[in-house]
Amino acid sequence: MDGKKEAEASYCHSTWHWLLYTITMYIFCSIAVAVTCYTLLTFGQSPGKSSAIGPSAYTVNAAFPTSVFSSYYIPAAPTREPQPALHDPVLNITYPLNLTNPDTIPETDDDPVFYPHPVVNVSNATAAALVQAAVANITDIIRTPGSSNCTKCQNALGIAKSVAQVTPQSVPDMLVFLCEEFKFASNSSCVESYGATNFGAIWTQVLAFADVGGLDGKYICNRLSSNFCSQPATLPSNTTGLFPKPKPANATAPKPSGKRVKVLHLSDFHLDPRYAVASEANCSGGLCCRPGVHATGFTLPQIQLPAPLYGAFKCDTPYYLGLAALQAIGPLTGTSANDPAAWSIYTGDLVSHDTQNQLSRAYVEYTEYSIYDMFKAYIGSPIFAVLGNHDSNPEAIDAPRSEPDGLGQQFSWNYDHVASLWQQNGWINSTGASQARLHYGAYSVKNHYGLRIITLNTDFWYKSNFLNYYNMTNPDVSGMQAFLIQELQAAEDAGERVWILGHVLTGWDGTNPLPNPTDLFYQIVDRYSPHVIANIFFGHTHEDEFMIYYAHNASDISRATALTTGWIGPSVTPLTNLNSGFRMYEVDTGDFNIYNAYTWYANVSTFNSLDPNTTGPTYNFEYSTRDTYEIGWPAEAPLNATYWHAVTEAMEKDVGLVSTFNTFQGKRSVQSPNCTSEACKRAKVCYMRSGSVALGLSCPQG
Repeated sequence: MDGKKEAEASYCHSTWHWLLYTITMYIFCSIAVAVTCYTLLTFGQSPGKSSAIGPSAYTVNAAFPTSVFSSYYIPAAPTREPQPALHDPVLNITYPLNLTNPDTIPETDDDPVFYPHPVVNVSNATAAALVQAAVANITDIIRTPGSSNCTKCQNALGIAKSVAQVTPQSVPDMLVFLCEEFKFASNSSCVESYGATNFGAIWTQVLAFADVGGLDGKYICNRLSSNFCSQPATLPSNTTGLFPKPKPANATAPKPSGKRVKVLHLSDFHLDPRYAVASEANCSGGLCCRPGVHATGFTLPQIQLPAPLYGAFKCDTPYYLGLAALQAIGPLTGTSANDPAAWSIYTGDLVSHDTQNQLSRAYVEYTEYSIYDMFKAYIGSPIFAVLGNHDSNPEAIDAPRSEPDGLGQQFSWNYDHVASLWQQNGWINSTGASQARLHYGAYSVKNHYGLRIITLNTDFWYKSNFLNYYNMTNPDVSGMQAFLIQELQAAEDAGERVWILGHVLTGWDGTNPLPNPTDLFYQIVDRYSPHVIANIFFGHTHEDEFMIYYAHNASDISRATALTTGWIGPSVTPLTNLNSGFRMYEVDTGDFNIYNAYTWYANVSTFNSLDPNTTGPTYNFEYSTRDTYEIGWPAEAPLNATYWHAVTEAMEKDVGLVSTFNTFQGKRSVQSPNCTSEACKRAKVCYMRSGSVALGLSCPQG
């Protein structure tokens, strides 16, 4: 057969094959789930797009995938979680069983603590006398009427500061005593907040370096209690000389290539290797599904709700659930070892929600190694990860490099560890690893598709990082945002598109971050959008949400001024009262915009009824973003900030659409509250349009 006839025959064969495929797919659509069928057809008929996603549901096999770990202290069983014996190649240690065994959970953190250098050396007797006088003076301030609570608090901080500067090791015990004496919290909470090995040494550093009579003091007092001082107003960011170059005139995003790839988004895994099957899953406080906890009105050994093998609403992720999610990703997303996602992103929080006395460096390092090792086993693509607020010890604390007395290096152990793990797994190169060691776990890399990915350590705008509470007039003490500007400018000069990854979101309702750093971030997004920054991604809330960033500090909120979207990824952990989930994006490799997003979930309320001897949990297709928010958007247009603003406009007219969003926000959890009122609608739409603290806090409540 000559070449022409062969080509004609091949074309005819392809045509008949396509017709047969189309007929088959329409027959399938008549008997299958409509949403899944639409997705299959859409992917199948569009040249240049990624291949079809998988079935509408995937039920995980009951058998634990033992090969994921090479050895075990305690093997998995239907009545208990496994205890793998993990050897960390970076640290060259095998983590001991008592670190994660639910029967041997530690009650104290024995890691080293760090104090500022005293400004003068004094004897023990002089130090004790100074503390005694300070307690007396603070007591007098608190009990004397007349002054405002804010003034009293700042005056008390001034006295505590003198102790921190002269005898810093004495501060934690003094703080615990004052907390207990004035009933600011329960005795156990006072120790957890201010004990030396918990947060007491950190608060000592803050007191030593803060301007307690000025803005720092007002923020500290507000953090201690909103009844002491109100939160100070956001300081307008000074952008004079901030950016190396002015924004180019008529800056626009590049055109799409037409080639689409799949990108996986995981967030907030929160592995709990101490999860105890059949312990109390509905405990009265703290993290449930642990030995020694009980339900309200019950006493041990009574159990109201036994913890299922695969997890519960008030518990973090047991190994069985975490691995079930990872096993479901391939079949549901239509990816495999031979055809993986193009790349994956992980927006932080690996470690479980233990109280601080139960945490340690070793526990954080164990969790980092364990989860990244599981990711490597099940996700074939490069994974670009960020640190979350729980991925440190003490939890949420990171120190700026500029902290005096050498204290800027006190968390280098963590940055060194994750940088080495990411490099060993082949996710970043040696240059990226060096950046991560220097920039608090943050780095900037250009992936194999030409997209620049810039990650941030968002603890430097998180309210619970107490080391943010000095030099509050500077919104970038750590230099994290200076690093971001440097990398964005280089990307602009090179004509690159950028994704920014973080953990703690900058806005929404404004309750999580600090005002001044998020205002600065907003100005940076305005400067480099929409032509450089394609998308921004966060985690932290455990919910499925989004935020829109607008031009000119959102002084005009409209389709015309919508610049960039902040995608907030759903969590793997069910904590608190949520289902477990994950997401995949359909991304164009020319403009690196998102053209659709698909989300899956597992119904945690069914876990109690599963027979672990016969079946695992089922992960279900939840929704397609483009199909759910049907606003007449052109099929060839991306789901960019303009699209999302149009969605919020539709929500303003239809509270039912807000209710739909609310359902997906909790990943269809039966525990999620309804959002059917006009007040709730107004609040949610406002949150969606709020990319900073100042904007979020101005929203109505509802």
